[in-house]
Amino acid sequence: MINEGVDNSKRQFLTSALTVVGAVGTGYLAVPFLAQMQPSVKAMAAGAPVEVDISKIEPGQLIRVAWRGKPVWILSRTPEALATLKTLDSQLRDPQSQQSSQPDYSKNALRSIKPEIFVAVGLCTHLGCSPTFRPEIAPNDLGDKWQGGFFCPCHGSWFDLAGRVYQGVPAPTNLEIPPYRYITDTLIIVGETTGEKTA
Repeated sequence: MINEGVDNSKRQFLTSALTVVGAVGTGYLAVPFLAQMQPSVKAMAAGAPVEVDISKIEPGQLIRVAWRGKPVWILSRTPEALATLKTLDSQLRDPQSQQSSQPDYSKNALRSIKPEIFVAVGLCTHLGCSPTFRPEIAPNDLGDKWQGGFFCPCHGSWFDLAGRVYQGVPAPTNLEIPPYRYITDTLIIVGETTGEKTA
């Protein structure tokens, strides 16, 4: 007979052992495969709110952070800059920000929660170029009407230090204001408003 001399208990043990080894091997192959289908840590972080310490920003200084793949500017405006903003309404397309994208708490002439701190998405509303920060008054290349602000070199759009667009330039609306809130007087979260999470 063919089955003579076959130890069925050894056969069963070997079959069980091979089944276990095969299951473990499948698990080792499946984990990396499934892991690569998950969003990367960078991709997950891209949409997350960003905490920013503003305690070291000097008056007149602009810092940049990234939120959802966009540059976000945080500017500490000087008292002189705030005074100048009040004189520009007649030159602006939407001085009270009625047609622009911003949270309700930024729908004002200063477009901010606190007058001295300005937070905006640093992309031109024309074609998405990133304007340059030009705080100087009446530089040679921009002329006497320039009172400091953001200049888009791609197509020449002008924005004041509240991100409000000037009349007669290609950009159709003021710079976008992202959702943000203060945790303390010197710490803000970009990407969240009070009482809500937008990640």
